[in-house]
Amino acid sequence: MPGVAAQNWVPSFIVIDEMQNLFGFRFHHLGLAAQTPDPAKNFLLGLGYHVGETIVDPLQNVRLTLCEHRSMPTVEVVSRAEGKGPLDYLLSRHSDGLIYHLCYSTDDLDRALQALIDAGLRPHCVSAPKPAILFAGKMVSFYQIIGMGLIEVIDEGE
Repeated sequence: MPGVAAQNWVPSFIVIDEMQNLFGFRFHHLGLAAQTPDPAKNFLLGLGYHVGETIVDPLQNVRLTLCEHRSMPTVEVVSRAEGKGPLDYLLSRHSDGLIYHLCYSTDDLDRALQALIDAGLRPHCVSAPKPAILFAGKMVSFYQIIGMGLIEVIDEGE
């Protein structure tokens, strides 16, 4: 039988989750770049993910498959479409695939970006907002955060 201290123990992530979110972001998914998407999708299927339909987003020139699970993070499998695209350089250096972005949604993109700047995080826009077919035409954009990496932001406020 656990002692009193163990019964009252609160995991640190609960305390962190209750802290104020300065940026107004909600986690949405992990972005997995895959040279060949089938092995990634098979791995996710083996973990119990529901693997959605693969679609081509002509504005981003990529193939996208959203993979969802009841208790694990959603994963977006992203692979090349026809011709040159945003994954060419990345996949030339990481041919086995790579988690390359974190995606968040927000109700107020301008406020979220200003909050990042106010926090000294210097978001650099690498892909301006454009409608995303995978997310029912909601506007998505990509930002390089110095010292953090690439984030995608879905603007739910549009």
